[in-house]
Amino acid sequence: MSSKQMSVFKKRKYTYLAVFGAIAFLYLFSSFITKFNMEEGLIAFPNAAIWMAENLIPDEKAFERLPKIIDKLIETTLLSVAVTVVAAVFAFFFSLFGSKTTRINGAVNRAVRIIASFFRNVPDVVWAIILMFSFGQNILTGFFALFFTTFGLLTRAFIETIDEVSSSSIEALNAAGASFMQIVFQAIIPSAITSIITWVLFMIENNIRNSTLIGILTATGIGYLFDMYYKRLEFGSASLVVLSIVVLVIAIEMLSNLLRKVIR
Repeated sequence: MSSKQMSVFKKRKYTYLAVFGAIAFLYLFSSFITKFNMEEGLIAFPNAAIWMAENLIPDEKAFERLPKIIDKLIETTLLSVAVTVVAAVFAFFFSLFGSKTTRINGAVNRAVRIIASFFRNVPDVVWAIILMFSFGQNILTGFFALFFTTFGLLTRAFIETIDEVSSSSIEALNAAGASFMQIVFQAIIPSAITSIITWVLFMIENNIRNSTLIGILTATGIGYLFDMYYKRLEFGSASLVVLSIVVLVIAIEMLSNLLRKVIR
């Protein structure tokens, strides 16, 4: 090994040691501030497992409530699909003004990206808390809370997708005198439709998971049932709600994967 290679190796070694040292310091400092004890946490695992085995088994009363749980699951699923589809439509047309491929004014591009970043970086839980002051605890609050975050995420995703579209077809249509909407429907959508559908399917899955927590805050959907059973200490029913959500999310993910294979 040459001296130059040895120097590079030592430099990398010291860099890795510095990174690991910084991580260890952050862990110890955070543990000290929060009074977190890893040993106590590990010791608590067996007791937690025993408690779950004794209390989180759906009982006969829980299965009697299964029709109601399924009804709320359907409500949550339909809400998630509706939110995602509406947000995707708005996000797509909004992203056309944020993409460099469409050659809209640069100031408009930056403004669209800033707006999308704002909606994307505010969590849907925060939106739900804010909107509850105006709309109260109802399904409309949950819809808008999911909508704003979904809109921001999809706008950013669609901008990147449109930016990857081949510019040759757009230049050819421009040379032929095509209008802006003709370029969108004849060049951009055909090239980006696969990625757009993939993102929409992903957001449907994501919104089904997020709508559970939103439902706890807004007292709607499957989240409301879980919160109600949990506060009543009816852990068997609460666990059946959780299991139902897990089954639904897995089923939606399998369906999404199947649809992705078909459209590809």
